[in-house]
Amino acid sequence: MPGFTVGDAVLGRLQSWDAHAQFVAIPADQLVGKPQALCWDVAGSLYTTPMAGLGAIRAVEPRPGETLVISGASGGVGFTAAQLALRAGARVIGLTSRAHFDLLRHHGIEPVQYGDGEQERILATTDRADAFIDTVGGGYLDLALGLGVAADRINTVVDYRGAKEKGVKSVGTTDAGGLPALADLAALAATGDLHIPIAATFPLTAVRDAYQALADRKTHGRIVLPPKISPEPPSSHAALPTRSDRVAHRVGGTTSTTSA
Repeated sequence: MPGFTVGDAVLGRLQSWDAHAQFVAIPADQLVGKPQALCWDVAGSLYTTPMAGLGAIRAVEPRPGETLVISGASGGVGFTAAQLALRAGARVIGLTSRAHFDLLRHHGIEPVQYGDGEQERILATTDRADAFIDTVGGGYLDLALGLGVAADRINTVVDYRGAKEKGVKSVGTTDAGGLPALADLAALAATGDLHIPIAATFPLTAVRDAYQALADRKTHGRIVLPPKISPEPPSSHAALPTRSDRVAHRVGGTTSTTSA
């Protein structure tokens, strides 16, 4: 493989169900080197949702001193975007359920309860919103415009029809910057500057259980399928409940993330 030698640790993407295997062939131009300090569980979880969070941040370009509002701030995309915005010097207000307030506060994100009355609660927290990232859909573009955010500072990763109708952005995973962007995320995660929570791991033989855990939406973070086949029960790395929107796993010496 150009740029790699046998035995190199790599991570990347494979947009097919072939990733649920111990061995798989992936084109070299879909891979980057894995930092030594980056654990495999996180490496295999970086492509889809964290890349969407990065794409959203690059779309709205939060600046030092600005206020960014994120819907679904405790989810995979929103949580990554919030951390990246804080690194850029912005203030981040995260719409979430009360159960996740402590989680967001721990990472420097100001939580606001989502649901009826959220616009009033946001305005009680800040006198302005400079940018808005929607990771949920269902009317949040109208909320962003109602807060006075300019259309070119609003991005959604889910409401593509609404984005077209309202003239806002819809930048996500495939527009985030490709392999160089993935390498940037891997470097941040390896140094601990980007937290990618892992909720649980399952052996490949328990893939059905992994997807059931995903459907139950009771964990915060990624659900990972390592390639080793083990009789041990799934391990749990976090007790805080939230949406889990990815199943990821390592494939041999590579990693892959698959949409649920």
